[in-house]
Amino acid sequence: MSIVCLFPGQGSQSVGMGGDLFERYADWTAEADRILGYSIRELCLEDPRGELGLTQFTQPALFVVNALTWRARVDEGKPAPAYVAGHSLGEYNALLAAGVFDFATGLELVRERGALMGRVSGGGMAAVIGLTPERIAGILEGSEAGRRIDVANYNAFDQTVIAGPQADLEAVRPDFEAAGARAFTTLKVSAPFHSRYMREAMEEFAATLERYTFAAPAIPVISNVTAEPYPAGDVRGTLAKQIGSSVRWLDSMIWLLDRGITEFEEVGPGNVLTKMIARIRKARK
Repeated sequence: MSIVCLFPGQGSQSVGMGGDLFERYADWTAEADRILGYSIRELCLEDPRGELGLTQFTQPALFVVNALTWRARVDEGKPAPAYVAGHSLGEYNALLAAGVFDFATGLELVRERGALMGRVSGGGMAAVIGLTPERIAGILEGSEAGRRIDVANYNAFDQTVIAGPQADLEAVRPDFEAAGARAFTTLKVSAPFHSRYMREAMEEFAATLERYTFAAPAIPVISNVTAEPYPAGDVRGTLAKQIGSSVRWLDSMIWLLDRGITEFEEVGPGNVLTKMIARIRKARK
């Protein structure tokens, strides 16, 4: 039976994540401390300074915990996945699992990505529940404020995240409520991730990526940008685009389901992606 391993992104973090994995894999924990310049174990288990929710800390923390969880899975002798995928930040763990880069390289990239994204401000994100992506696109096209907003995450048939200037998000809220959205929830993020407003960060990150070399994936990695397997020769270009492009999670899961995949395993803290795939499968029946 073919298995897909899914790696979570921002929103799955919680104090206490990682548990005893930091002690079990002291070599990677020490390497993370060296690269980051602080104790990753303390951040994840105690968060004494309340930093775990800040994107420049969240991203490295999740990458490390996802990576340790993957390493434990390998050591337990579980079946190798037929495909891997990760939601936003989680895509870096999918690439690590596929042998595209090693742990240290992945963490260096994630540290830089988190720092660049953390410097962007002046906007936000909102989750829209209960409307199809097509309906959401029509609503955004129908107003001046809406046309300044992008779809950041296509998560499920009835769950989409939009991103843009905070004032524009508030301006379109009544339009979504009038259209019958079950919820319009402002997310606790510092910037409009995965939107046109990340262009400068995207360009800076592209320059960072030029300093690294990448191997071809040993396991097919489903890209957030294309919702298809990563092209072997364009890891740099695809990773750079990811910061400012929609996360096409719904299309990625449909691509896998259409190939007969029935078993999905979330590798990391929480069960956000497990719930998403359940919603997608239920809606397709």
